[in-house]
Amino acid sequence: MKLERETAVYTQQIAQHEPDLIIETITSNNEGLVNDVLIVNGRRVFRFPKHDWAIDHLRQEANCLALARQHVTLPLPEWTVYESADLGHLFVAYDWIPGEALTRNCLLRLSLADQQAIAAQLGTFLYQLHTVPMSEVEKGGIRPSVTNRTPQNWQKLYDDVHEKLFPLLMQFARDWVEQHFAPVLQDPSFMACEPCFMNGDLGTYHLLYNRDTRRLNGIIDFGTAGVGDPAADFGCLIDQYGESFLRQMAPFYPGLDQLIERARFWAGTLELQWVLGGLRYPDEPDWFMVHIGRARDVLPIGSGW
Repeated sequence: MKLERETAVYTQQIAQHEPDLIIETITSNNEGLVNDVLIVNGRRVFRFPKHDWAIDHLRQEANCLALARQHVTLPLPEWTVYESADLGHLFVAYDWIPGEALTRNCLLRLSLADQQAIAAQLGTFLYQLHTVPMSEVEKGGIRPSVTNRTPQNWQKLYDDVHEKLFPLLMQFARDWVEQHFAPVLQDPSFMACEPCFMNGDLGTYHLLYNRDTRRLNGIIDFGTAGVGDPAADFGCLIDQYGESFLRQMAPFYPGLDQLIERARFWAGTLELQWVLGGLRYPDEPDWFMVHIGRARDVLPIGSGW
């Protein structure tokens, strides 16, 4: 009943703010933690924040997308931001970008030439994004990314893993954790960086792949974007596709080698963070499954191997 009431309210807002849109079908998704989503006619997407804090979150994403679209050649969602007096907060609308998730299986089945072409798309996208002048980032009102971590944050993650995961891990897994965290624990400045405009969550489901062209149609979701470590973006890609694929981006991203060590560390921490999330939310077992099928083929230097 609550879902039906919310959908009715949202539909009314859509009709009010886009009166020329003839609503034929509506698909709703209320399972997200941050937003309720309505897709109208299979091609127009509307996102409504679920919580007070999500309103500010959505505004940050809108600002990030507006700036990114000025610098990035790969298609991104073109948001329209509506301030609703009835809802008491904003909501956003944009056209659906077709495509499917670029899974590792899908990528590895492609020819080397097609893999290299996608690497060129991603490398170019990240270089364009990471080199946006910080003066424009500040002017756009863009704040730090929620992915940012201090040395104290990394120490806390290590301590949490020791306390909550070590009793559940076999010895070889404990050894891997120790080896992986060694560079950061030995040198708190290991993850120091020159911050830039970055995305923060290049998940497979945010990279829209076209089976016909064997290329990316676009990239969606800038919910974690902001000012942060460029290596975090490459860490996501290592985690999902492996470093061998990442290396193919080097011709399109000058200076990539300087980010690799931090990216390797970011990649290795992701599955630990997801497993800890699963322990915090035992009624949501899907947290434990997110890291399945991920790829990491090189550890950070100083990891003890």
